Amino acid sequence: VQVVWEKFCRYWEVEPRYIPMREGRYVITPEEVTSRVDENTIGVVAILGTTFTGEFDPIQAIHDTVLAYNAAHGLAVPLHIDAASGGFVAPFIHPELRWDFRLPNVVSINTSGHKYGLVYPGVGWVLWRDRKHLPDDLVFHVNYLGGDMPTFTLNFSRPGNQVIGQYYNFLRLGHAGYARIMQTLQETATELAERIEKLGHFELLSRGDTIPVFAFRLKDTSRYSVYDVSERLRVRGWQVPAYTMPPEAESVAVLRIVVREGFSRDMADLLLDDL
Repeated sequence: VQVVWEKFCRYWEVEPRYIPMREGRYVITPEEVTSRVDENTIGVVAILGTTFTGEFDPIQAIHDTVLAYNAAHGLAVPLHIDAASGGFVAPFIHPELRWDFRLPNVVSINTSGHKYGLVYPGVGWVLWRDRKHLPDDLVFHVNYLGGDMPTFTLNFSRPGNQVIGQYYNFLRLGHAGYARIMQTLQETATELAERIEKLGHFELLSRGDTIPVFAFRLKDTSRYSVYDVSERLRVRGWQVPAYTMPPEAESVAVLRIVVREGFSRDMADLLLDDL
C-alpha cells in the first residue's frame, strides 16, 4: 500500500491490518478482507490501481462480500477507495466498471490530480458520499477571508496553482479529451508490454490494461538482475524503477513502466530498442 496509509495509521493510532501479497497474487481478495474484519474495524480500503503492478483490486466483489458480512454480523463497515492512480483513468476507459459511489457502501474516494489528472505535482482530491461522512469536528471555520470559510485540509497552507491547473484541464479537455488521452496511453502501454513479452527475456506481472502501468520480471536472473537492467536503462536516459514486492512476496523483483501523457509511440520504440 502507498506509504500515506502507514502514516495515517501511525498518526491517528489506528491498527492497520495489511493483506500480504503472494507470488502470483498482487491484489487483495474478498475472503482475505473479511477474515480481518471485526467489530472494531473502521473501514476497508481497496485500491484502484496498485503502486506495484497497476492492477485493480476486485472492488465490486469486495464491496458485495463486506455488505454480506455486515448484514450477517450486525456491522456497518464501509469502504474507502484509494483511486490515486486510477480515479482519472477508469471513468474514461472503463466506464462499465463499478468501483465508485454506484456501490452503496463506498463512502469516500481519493484520487491524485498530479498523476493521470494531468496536473503538475502537488494536488490530490478526496470526495465523500455525503456530508454525514465528514464529521463536523474535522471541519474548522475561519472568517478572516471575507466571510465564513469551512476548511478540512490536513496540510495547512498550500498554493492554489495546482487547483487552477486542474480546473483548466477540466474546461479545456472535458470528458472527451480525457477519454482520448487515456485511451491513447492505454494502447501505448498494452502494446509496449506485449512487445517486451515477445523479447523472450521477461515475464509480465501485469499488462497495462487497467491503468497505463505494467510490471515485469526477468525469467533468468543467473547473469544479471532487474537492478542491472534498470541501471543500464538509466545510462540511456530512462527511469525504469526496479524493486522487490512487499513482505511475503519479496522474492519477486520487478521493473515497472508508467506511461504518462507525452510518452509517444516513437518513444516506446526507442525504449524497446534500448531494452
